[in-house]
Amino acid sequence: MEQELMRIGVSLPENLLGRFDEIITKRGYSSRSEGIRDAIRNYILNYEWMSEVQGDRIGIVSLLYDHDQRGLVNNIIDIQHDNSELTQSSVHVHIDEHNCLEILTLRGDAKDIKAFAEKMMSLKGVKHVKLTTITPGAEL
Repeated sequence: MEQELMRIGVSLPENLLGRFDEIITKRGYSSRSEGIRDAIRNYILNYEWMSEVQGDRIGIVSLLYDHDQRGLVNNIIDIQHDNSELTQSSVHVHIDEHNCLEILTLRGDAKDIKAFAEKMMSLKGVKHVKLTTITPGAEL
């Protein structure tokens, strides 16, 4: 069954588009549209996976951000303090003169950990957020 295609316009920084073009060429995509469709499908799958996580979890949140973004560092710290019952530890790494990596270890209910990560994702100046969860005491 063929679906109707919708056209959208997206504004991207030149360097991001250049990197995307390199990747879609290496992966053998026939067009940007094909690569964007695949990226959106992966984004949706990741969101759905995060939504299904339930119960007591240990969460590792890594975020890369521009520390020059006005107010961002304070917002990141405020989110950690507002969720002090979840926050177990944090590691701060200076990547270069503009970028920092924060690695946070959380423990609590999965929905609270997911909400924490989504708050971080929504902050202007945050370039990347990755959430990984594990079940405490799970036999691997």
